[in-house]
Amino acid sequence: MPTPKRLILILGDQLNDDATGLSDFNAEHDTLWMAEVTEESTHIPSSKQRTTVFLSAMRHFAEQLKARGWPLIYSQLDDPNNTGTLAGELSKAIAQIRPQQLVMTAPGDWRVLQSLRSVAKQHDVPLEIRDDTHFFSTVRDFADHAKDRKQLRLEYFYRELRQKNGILMEGKKPIGGQWNFDADNRGSFGKQGPGMLPPPTRVAPDAITQDVMRLVNDKLAHHPGSIAQFGWPVTRAQALVALDEFITHRLPSFGLYQDAMWEGEVWLYHSQLSCALNLKLINPREVLAAAEAAFHKGHAPLEAVEGFVRQILGWREYVRGIYWTHMPEYAEGNAQQAHEPLPEFYWTGNTDMACLRDAITQTLQHGYAHHIQRLMVTGLYALLLGVAPKQVHQWYLGVYADAVEWVELPNTLGMSQFADGGLMASKPYVASGKYIDRMSNHCKGCRFNPAESTGETACPFTTLYWDYLGRHADMLAKNPRMLMQLKNLNRLSPEQREAITTQAQTHRAQLHAHKKAPQALRLEGL
Repeated sequence: MPTPKRLILILGDQLNDDATGLSDFNAEHDTLWMAEVTEESTHIPSSKQRTTVFLSAMRHFAEQLKARGWPLIYSQLDDPNNTGTLAGELSKAIAQIRPQQLVMTAPGDWRVLQSLRSVAKQHDVPLEIRDDTHFFSTVRDFADHAKDRKQLRLEYFYRELRQKNGILMEGKKPIGGQWNFDADNRGSFGKQGPGMLPPPTRVAPDAITQDVMRLVNDKLAHHPGSIAQFGWPVTRAQALVALDEFITHRLPSFGLYQDAMWEGEVWLYHSQLSCALNLKLINPREVLAAAEAAFHKGHAPLEAVEGFVRQILGWREYVRGIYWTHMPEYAEGNAQQAHEPLPEFYWTGNTDMACLRDAITQTLQHGYAHHIQRLMVTGLYALLLGVAPKQVHQWYLGVYADAVEWVELPNTLGMSQFADGGLMASKPYVASGKYIDRMSNHCKGCRFNPAESTGETACPFTTLYWDYLGRHADMLAKNPRMLMQLKNLNRLSPEQREAITTQAQTHRAQLHAHKKAPQALRLEGL
């Protein structure tokens, strides 16, 4: 039987040589396919940073494939005949080479999967979808774990993966005698600040990246953010350098200060590896092996290494399982019936709230904010305000360079906005402005006082925190982890609670008075 002619599909977040879709590639019979399309930047308003990192990494990977002499159909964004959609470009490739089969590694986006399946069906070409072995577990593993459980919790899945993969283990027990050192990883910098910080990993744009930057500034000129300070790794070699620099310079202090914030300090001790991981430039196994080796050599303390391991082996695997076992319904979750519009300042950073201004401004400049800025600043404010969770999700998916929907959506709707009603997280992550004051220096230079909930200088976080507890008291009373916060709410007098409600309503009214349609404005002219 002759070898079938196959078209091997490679998506923008599958830039690894060991992808299962490439495992049996035969250059004599098979052709590779990659496509840059405006749809992937316009179905939500993707920031210039995010689009640039994807397109540059794709072009660098394509150059490697072509250097091997492998046949490749590659559509560039500015090709005159580019249809602008993955479906359209794949249809053209099928018509061009008439493959007998399509092969791909499982994508990270439910929408993309449905689109490519539809094209295969339309052309009556079988589509083989292979497991993405970039992860430690499969979606089937997660489904087996979740089966017959009344509640899903990260901690139990994380422990299973630690045991299964022998990471930070002594036989069947965790090194150090406990699974989780989260309580040791909540340090703030104090009044003295972070002091001398290790330099971040930034990569000077090469000729390919510079071409992409010009293209993005031309074709997507109205999209959010700036690429003037672009410096993300876009090749495997660059990503490996980033890994080494993190392990050497930042991992030892990462654990203690992973939740800390400081005005104007974008990178601190964070790894800056999520972008390279999500593009598949580096593998989580080699990342965790390097972190574990740093512990065994005495270079990094256990609490720092475990905290880092938990983010990759724990949260990263857990949210992927949540996503693929609950889509597409998951994206529509709105358990708290939140319907406020996303404030306009999320697209500009123009707000008097110092913490939000800092987090949003750096997000637009770099396509990056660390996990506490995302969860307990931009996410917390949206949750307390009552923003429609789908709008929050679209913002996070659009602005962050590391955003792929399988990881972004559950983190946003589940953990940050509690829109899934507690499927993913055991409680809403809510706090007043005092939390931000404790973990940063933002409040020192802000015109709002985190200790005040009413009056001209009341912190909107604090006002909205008490307002949130009051609006959702019945729901929260069913959650044992929220009872202490509700007890504090009940200590307020009726007059205090009424004043807080009025202040919160006034705050929302002021936002509505400045409401525009920034997404539409930024997509004009495309």
